[in-house]
Amino acid sequence: MTTAQSTDGQLFPQTPGMVSFTYRREFEQDLAGTLDHIRSLGVTDIEFSNLFGHTAAEIRALLDERGMHCSSYGVGYADVQDSTDEVAAAAKTLGADFVRVAWVTHEAPFTEPQAEVVAEAFNRVGTRLRTDHDLIFCYHNHGYEFVPHNDGTLFDLIVQSTDPAVVSFELDILWAFFPGHDPAQLLRRYPDRFRLMHLKDLRRGVEGDLSGSTAKENDVALGDGQLDLPDILRAARASSIEHYYIEDESPSTAEQVPRSLAYLASLRRDGREAS
Repeated sequence: MTTAQSTDGQLFPQTPGMVSFTYRREFEQDLAGTLDHIRSLGVTDIEFSNLFGHTAAEIRALLDERGMHCSSYGVGYADVQDSTDEVAAAAKTLGADFVRVAWVTHEAPFTEPQAEVVAEAFNRVGTRLRTDHDLIFCYHNHGYEFVPHNDGTLFDLIVQSTDPAVVSFELDILWAFFPGHDPAQLLRRYPDRFRLMHLKDLRRGVEGDLSGSTAKENDVALGDGQLDLPDILRAARASSIEHYYIEDESPSTAEQVPRSLAYLASLRRDGREAS
C-alpha cells in the first residue's frame, strides 16, 4: 500500500486499495483505461473479483506496466470448491495472496445446519489453498449470516468453527452494520481473524435487515453515512487487517470515490477531521 507523504497524527495514513466491483461498468468497457484512472487517484492495490473477459496473465501484465498489484482475488463459492486448482492458478498469476468468497449458496433464512456446512467447506478449501498453493482463504460477510444464535450469531458460529490457520475473513463493514452489528466490536472480538476490509458507508435513514441486499444508491461516500468510521479504523489498527479496499457500489463513483479518499486522509488519531 502507498504511504501518504505526511502521516503525522493521521488515523489512516495509507492509501486504500480498490475493489474492482466499484468500477465494474468501466472495466467492462476499457480495462487498461480504468486502471489508468484508478492509478491517477493514487491507488495501486486492487481486489479483482472479475477478470472482465481477460486472462489473469493479461491483467497481470497491465498491472505490472502501471506499478499496480492485485492482492486479493474474489471468486464464487462453487468455483473455489469445484475448481480449486484453477482458481489458485489464476490468483497466483495475478499476484494475489488471498482468495476471497463473498456469498455462499443458501436458503433464506440462513440456519445453523447451513452454517455448519459452510464452515466445513471453508476448512476444506482453506486447507487446500494453504497447503497446496500457499494462498490464504478469506470469507467476506454479506449480512445474512448474522441470524441470532445462542449468545451470538451464526457468523460467530462460522468464525468459531473454522481453523484460524487456514480460514481468515474479509470484513465488509456495511454488511456487518446493515443487520444491526458494530464492525468495530467484531474487530475487537476477533482481532486475529480479519485480514481484509471493505470500506463503505450506508446512506442515513436506511434501515437494515438480514437480506444481504440494499439498493446500490444506498452506498454513499465515506463519512456521509451512518457508520462510525473513526472507531472502526481505530479497531482495525489493533487487528490483523492487511489490506483495506474502497467498495462503492453506487452509480456515483466518479464523485464519491475522490471524496472517500479525501475523507480517509482527513481523519486524525484524536478523532477530529483535519481542517
